[in-house]
Amino acid sequence: MEYTKMHGAGNDFIIINNIIEELPEESFSEIARNLCARRTSIGADGIMFIDHSEGCGDFRIHFYNADGTEGEMCGNGARCICRYAYENGISGEKQKVETISGVVRGWRLDGQTYRVRLNSPSEYKEELWLELGNDRYKCSYVELGSPGLPHLVLDMPDFDSLPEEELYRIGKGLRWSESLPKGANVNFYWLRQDGSVAAKTFERGVENFTLACGTGAGSVGYVLVKKGMISGNQVNINMPGGELLIQVVLNPDGVEDIFLSGSATFVSEGKVLDEDLKY
Repeated sequence: MEYTKMHGAGNDFIIINNIIEELPEESFSEIARNLCARRTSIGADGIMFIDHSEGCGDFRIHFYNADGTEGEMCGNGARCICRYAYENGISGEKQKVETISGVVRGWRLDGQTYRVRLNSPSEYKEELWLELGNDRYKCSYVELGSPGLPHLVLDMPDFDSLPEEELYRIGKGLRWSESLPKGANVNFYWLRQDGSVAAKTFERGVENFTLACGTGAGSVGYVLVKKGMISGNQVNINMPGGELLIQVVLNPDGVEDIFLSGSATFVSEGKVLDEDLKY
């Protein structure tokens, strides 16, 4: 089985071209758990299997988190898969990617920079209070697509000065909040005086902080625009792995567009030789 590894702002993924490999879908979860393991295999935040289109898209992807759970969609993963598809002749400079949350459109901006339209928000709560121990946290809640990819967005200016174990405790606790039936990705952000934003995401499925989260950055940008906290509709989100550009368009017809732009980088390609992997 051949693979390619890519990353978008440090959010890393394994890509399997299942149009060629023809692996059974029931094997995807086990393959994800094995290959995403950091010490015993290739290591990644998630894995994407490319398959034939089932509708109007150029191709379809099945996205799995590192723990083997299937994810609705992944923004940085979508940018990486768009570059992979262009470089491998699966699509042109404009892409239509089928996901379980809907079709994601992508554009090649230059050799390494790609832009995708994230799934439109299907649910939004501007204010949601969640309890964790003796503390209460004021959050915003966003679901992207249908079925929705859930995100919590928290304004926490001092998040990068908190002890790592404390931020982890908050992120993990809120991610598993009993008030959220599907759980959620937890995005801490800090709006700086220059209008840029620092953010960090605790991702469900990875169950830890990642270097970047595309849908998390999109959710933060969306909340900031909806609340009128930034001028205009465009914001740079600085995550530990790099910068992502978010543009939010609030259309009169109620269909809201969130665009995510940033680098998509090839890391390696090769053949999986895992002797314990059954597929």
